[in-house]
Amino acid sequence: MSDVEVHKVVLAYSGGLDTSIIVPWLRENYACEVVCFCANIGQGDELAGLEAKALASGASKVILEDLRHEFARDFLFPLLRSGAVYEGQYLLGTSIARPLIAKWQVAVAEAEGADAVAHGCTGKGNDQVRFELTYKALDPALKVIAPWREWAIRSREDALAYARAHNVPVAASEGSIYSRDRNLWHLSHEGGPLEDPARAPEEAMFLWTASPEAASVTMAYRPRTS
Repeated sequence: MSDVEVHKVVLAYSGGLDTSIIVPWLRENYACEVVCFCANIGQGDELAGLEAKALASGASKVILEDLRHEFARDFLFPLLRSGAVYEGQYLLGTSIARPLIAKWQVAVAEAEGADAVAHGCTGKGNDQVRFELTYKALDPALKVIAPWREWAIRSREDALAYARAHNVPVAASEGSIYSRDRNLWHLSHEGGPLEDPARAPEEAMFLWTASPEAASVTMAYRPRTS
């Protein structure tokens, strides 16, 4: 159990593998109440059953906020106008949403009387910085818990084993181990075979589109008439 005293934590919850196991992990290691906060930013049917799943995992409460309008108005439209593209290819679909989620997470923590916030970002990427700088800017008194920097879990296989041991239902499996992030702007994948840059993405990853090999090569050209 952690030496840091926490009574109530608000977790940025997506219902994916990482945040699903964070709920029982926080209860085990911090002996605290866990409130799950989920931002609807266009995940669609991924939100189905989210509340029941979080409560079954040990959360005391689930708060879902529909932020699609704010996300489009204050984040996506300025992104489009600025033409922001990372390294000429990546359209910033995941990163653009993180400050908005963190902003509302802080508001929920203050409304719920929580003394801490938590996220499921790994300890090797930039998302942890996006979340935590927002926390510190808006309410520096809140404690920040980042399980991936603390726990003994080192892989998604470890996370799946933890989920099984704690009876946490998750959609991921050893055969489909990708972590997906979906919102109004994009759908991204990471983990699994993608950790090896020499391997091409598998066909099963293309949920909204098709791989170049499977895509139609038929193109239609219609000259302008005016």
